Amino acid sequence: MNINMNMPMIRTSLAVVAPLIALSATASAQVPQSIAEPDATIVAIYHAEGTQIYECTADADKQLSWVFREPTASLFADGLTVGRHYAGPRWELSDGSIVAAKPVGRAPGKTAGDIQWLKLAVTVNRGDGKLAHVDVIQRINTSGGVASGRCEEAGQLLNVPYSADYAFLRKD
Repeated sequence: MNINMNMPMIRTSLAVVAPLIALSATASAQVPQSIAEPDATIVAIYHAEGTQIYECTADADKQLSWVFREPTASLFADGLTVGRHYAGPRWELSDGSIVAAKPVGRAPGKTAGDIQWLKLAVTVNRGDGKLAHVDVIQRINTSGGVASGRCEEAGQLLNVPYSADYAFLRKD
């Protein structure tokens, strides 16, 4: 067997596998311990662009402050919209799969204006698509999303733009 004849196939295989290895290594290397899930496999990573919605609420002393209400964002892969993220929190893909989750770990954003990085445990899986067997979600690489400024009137809403990457993981 001539090894030179197989070189194009070997190069093609490496070109496909190398980015996957790099993605997996990068995702786990950059994730703080408080939201890490070391024995899990990445199912997908989607970029989100949207807003964090806050409501002006009075506490027991009638002091007004911004309280997180819900997210709303589009999910992207390769520049195409593939789904959405909304209250629950829930993530829904165009393939019909839906997951809901609850926070189980937190890490600070890179700046004071960036929402926290999160580890979320999936509580609901629906549909047979890409998210069907997801157990954990990590919100990483956040930018923006933190409410600032005074709220003037109870019930007032504030939409704060944010972006993040959501890593969907399956426990091995």
